[in-house]
Amino acid sequence: MIKRRIKRNLIVLVICFILVFSLTVGSVEAAYSGSGRDVMLQGFHWNSWQYGTWDIIKNSADEIEDAGFTMVWFPPVSKSTGGTGYLPNEWYNLYSSHGSEGQLRDAVDALNARGIKPLADIVINHRVGTYGWADFSYPAFDNNQRAVASNDEWSSAEGNYDTGDSYGAARDLDHTYGDVQSEIKHWLNWLKNNIGFKGWRYDYVKGYDGKYNGMYNSASNPYFSVGELWPDITGNYYASGSEVNYHRQQLMDWINATGRKSTAFDFTTKWQLMLATSRSEYWRLKDPSGKAIGAIGWWPKMAVTFIDNHDTGSSPGGGHDHWAFPSSKVEQGYAYILTHPGTPCVYWPHYFDSGNDLKNKIKTLIQLRREQNISSTSAVNIVAADSGKYAAIVNGNLAVKIGGANWNPGSGWKVRAYGNQWCVWTR
Repeated sequence: MIKRRIKRNLIVLVICFILVFSLTVGSVEAAYSGSGRDVMLQGFHWNSWQYGTWDIIKNSADEIEDAGFTMVWFPPVSKSTGGTGYLPNEWYNLYSSHGSEGQLRDAVDALNARGIKPLADIVINHRVGTYGWADFSYPAFDNNQRAVASNDEWSSAEGNYDTGDSYGAARDLDHTYGDVQSEIKHWLNWLKNNIGFKGWRYDYVKGYDGKYNGMYNSASNPYFSVGELWPDITGNYYASGSEVNYHRQQLMDWINATGRKSTAFDFTTKWQLMLATSRSEYWRLKDPSGKAIGAIGWWPKMAVTFIDNHDTGSSPGGGHDHWAFPSSKVEQGYAYILTHPGTPCVYWPHYFDSGNDLKNKIKTLIQLRREQNISSTSAVNIVAADSGKYAAIVNGNLAVKIGGANWNPGSGWKVRAYGNQWCVWTR
């Protein structure tokens, strides 16, 4: 009897351990990834600062709410060298090229008042000095030389070796240094508690170890976090299927490096979706296991899908335009990401600067996503993926087809939205 009791107690302990472990892992995976039903708007483009970004966001708050966006990604908010803000110097100086501190606060308040969560663009891989190479101020580090990675271009750097890729345009911060960590944590909490931001978009995260993003999120507890991990495409640009696994594996590795405490932009889906739509190769969107290609096929909860951003896409007045989605296929792109799992992100010029037709179609797709309860983890049943079309049933209650070939889901379905070589049904 004693042996049976010991055995029973051991079984109970094991079960309890499994339950606690499962809850812990589940909570970690869910940490800083939003509600699962968010739709993000990138609230700027490369030249927004020339027109007053903060006032534009504030004045568009009603329209942003009406469209169904739940989060808005702001550009870097601090004083910087250069227009868009990606060479910051004084973190606490919020008088930037985008507008004054008061205008920024008004924009943040306008979104918060409508239940829309503002996300700040956090540039902490690198920093420029106030006047010189690394005379950091507001805040200064307790030792500015020690705060810079020793392999930086600055000859006076005294920090440890950089934990990621170098960045030549500014000083690479040493994230192993305790005071760098402390200042970043303090600044994030100030942005959250004093300014009103609800989450972070981390810039150039390949420049330092992902574990530090996990550390900073644990210290600031954002509603949502996403990292810009842009993997290099090596080998054949026209690779597909299992040959692109190395690319999305880098996204998985970074998410894991954060301790599963941040989502990542799904550059693999963008890559394959661009090729699929521009070359009529829709078979690219289905991997050999039958799942969606890209991060959404492996870890949709932690994937942020997008068509373009300020670096990849076109901007009014010119811009980076590094890797733009084919303009004639943008509708198909949004029909795909706004009906599929992951957290979709819409680029500001596509919604506000490309005419009412595209705006209304994006708005309708967002409304259908909400109506049909499509979430970041909704199930996808890919029913066609060939040279002429891609078709899938999502969440069991929405069907989508992109591509020029004919397809429909059969009886019991109703057409709800359509455009240039795409259609969406619900039941």
